[in-house]
Amino acid sequence: MELVYDIIARLFDWIQSLGYFGIMLGLMVEVIPSEIVLAYGGYLVFIGEVNFFGAMLFGTVGGVLAQLFVYWLGRYGGRPILDKYGKYILIKKKHIDYAEDWFKKYGTGVIFTARFVPVVRHAISIPAGISKMNLGRFTFLTTLAVIPWTALFLYLGFVLGDQWEHIDEKAAPFVRDFLLGALALMIIYFVIKWIRSRKVGLKHGN
Repeated sequence: MELVYDIIARLFDWIQSLGYFGIMLGLMVEVIPSEIVLAYGGYLVFIGEVNFFGAMLFGTVGGVLAQLFVYWLGRYGGRPILDKYGKYILIKKKHIDYAEDWFKKYGTGVIFTARFVPVVRHAISIPAGISKMNLGRFTFLTTLAVIPWTALFLYLGFVLGDQWEHIDEKAAPFVRDFLLGALALMIIYFVIKWIRSRKVGLKHGN
């Protein structure tokens, strides 16, 4: 266990030494959960190593690129590759199962809302890639979701300062609010889809 802590400490030192690029690469590599990398980025803002807007920019880019990587794995490697190697990017088989169920039920619009749901947020890019979802639409919806998530954890890391390691406790109520908001948006999305399908049905019926 001591070895694990030593490796993690070295990774944080590496992130700090690279500044903005460290935040971006830390998110892209996904060895450490993105929430922790971003909270540490907020701490770096707190101690003056980086500024908030730069961390926000590089954090957003890193978060989107990480999901694009998973998308391409799904698109060109398929489920077998991800079942075998997904654990190395913190994605378990059960996460992929949940994500595929969500994608089949709710379609491409779920790419945004699923980013705020703990079990599926990292894995939802996989079924998007497997189904060959339009890359532009995928990137746009992913970016829209990554921006507020990045801002939240950078801000909380900044507020916590030297206590940034307690991010889970501090973030819990905010994550809950994000989840409730995402579910509300999902309901609105399905209501709109249902209304549109009804209109199309009535039109063809006539």
